[in-house]
Amino acid sequence: MKIAAIPSPRETNFQSVRMDPRSEMAARLPAWLQPFLTWVTAKPAPGEEVREVPPLRFVVGGIAAMTGGCMLSAAAVLVAMPWMLAGLLLFTGLLATSSGLGLYQVVIFHHCSHGTVFRSRERNRQVGRLVSALLLFTRFEKYQHDHMLHHSANKLLTEEDEFTDFVFGVCGLEPGLEKRELWRRIIVKLISPAFHATFFYRRMKAAMFSGDRQHDWMARAGFALPLAAAAATGGWAVYLLAWLLPLSILLQVATVFRILCEHRFPEVHLIEARGKAFVCASTVGVFLGAMPPDASARSPRGILAWTGWWAVMLTGALFARVFVMVGDAPCHDFHHRRPATRKWTDYSRARQHDQDAGSPGFPANYTENWGLIHAVDANLATLSATPPGVVA
Repeated sequence: MKIAAIPSPRETNFQSVRMDPRSEMAARLPAWLQPFLTWVTAKPAPGEEVREVPPLRFVVGGIAAMTGGCMLSAAAVLVAMPWMLAGLLLFTGLLATSSGLGLYQVVIFHHCSHGTVFRSRERNRQVGRLVSALLLFTRFEKYQHDHMLHHSANKLLTEEDEFTDFVFGVCGLEPGLEKRELWRRIIVKLISPAFHATFFYRRMKAAMFSGDRQHDWMARAGFALPLAAAAATGGWAVYLLAWLLPLSILLQVATVFRILCEHRFPEVHLIEARGKAFVCASTVGVFLGAMPPDASARSPRGILAWTGWWAVMLTGALFARVFVMVGDAPCHDFHHRRPATRKWTDYSRARQHDQDAGSPGFPANYTENWGLIHAVDANLATLSATPPGVVA
C-alpha cells in the first residue's frame, strides 16, 4: 500500500508558506478576521502564540450550546411564527444542541479520561461518570481503560482497539474493499433507521446495564426524567425534536464522520513495526476551509471568486466545524503525540508550535488534510489499500 510521504520539518515549513491555505488567508485577509478563521479552520495564522485557555470554557460552552439549542428548537415548535423562521430556528437549535453534545463527547468526556480537564483525578472521574450516564456513553471507567489501549502503539488498529471496533463492528467496513464500496456502506448506514436504532440501543445498554449499579440508575433516571416531563406536559414534539433527535441520530451521524477522520491505515511494514513512525503515519490533522482566491476583490472576476470562497467557508466549512469537528477534533494527531498535555485547550496553536519545532521525539512531522469529506475519502483510500488480515 502506498501513502503520501510525510514531509520533513523543513519541507513542512516551506509548504506552510507556499501551499498552506491558512497562511494565504492570513496574507490576503485583514487582521480582525484572523481569530474567526483560526477557529473555523482549527489552524492558526503564522506566528500565533500558544495561549492559556481554561478547560472551564469548554465545560460551560457545551452546556450553553445544549441549553440554548434546546430552547431555540422548543421555540420553533411552540411559538407561532412564519414557517421559514420556524425552520431556521429549528435548524439552528438542532445544530447548537448537537454541537454541545459533541463537545461533551469529544472534549469533556474524552479529556476527563486523560485527567486533564480538572485538577484532581477524582473530579475528572466524577464528571466523566456523570457525562457517560446522562449522554448514554460507555461507562467512564470502561471507556478510560479502552481508550488507554487505543493510545498504545501495540494496540492501535488491532481487534482490541476502540477505533477498529467502531470502523469494522459498527460501520461494517472491511480492509481491501474498493473505496466506492466503503462509501456506499457508510451512506447506507447513515440513512438506515435500523442502523441508528441499533447504535442507540448499544449506547443505552452500555450506559444503563454496565454492571455498575450507581451508574446504571443515574443513566436510567437521566433518560426517564425528560420522558416523564414530556408525558406530564404533553410536550412530545418538543422532547422528540429538541432533545431526543440530537441525542440519538444527529450525534451518531456526527460521530461516524468524526471517527472516520481520526485514523488512516499506514503501510503494512509500519503497522507491523508498531513504533513511533506508525503513530505518525496513522494520524493526520483535519482542517476546514479552502485556499482563498488570489484575484483582486475589486475586479469582477475577483468579486465572483471571493463570493464563492466565502460561501464555502460560511456553509460547508462552518457546518463541519460546528457539527462534526468540534473542539480539538481537527488536531487529533497532536493528541496522539502529546496525550497527557494540558495545552489541548489551545489545541490549534499548540499543534502548530509542535510542528514548527519539528515534533521532537517523533521521526516524522505532522501532515494534514483540508476538508471533512476529503479527509474521510483519503482515510478510506488507505483502508481500501490495506490487505485483509493485516489489521487484526
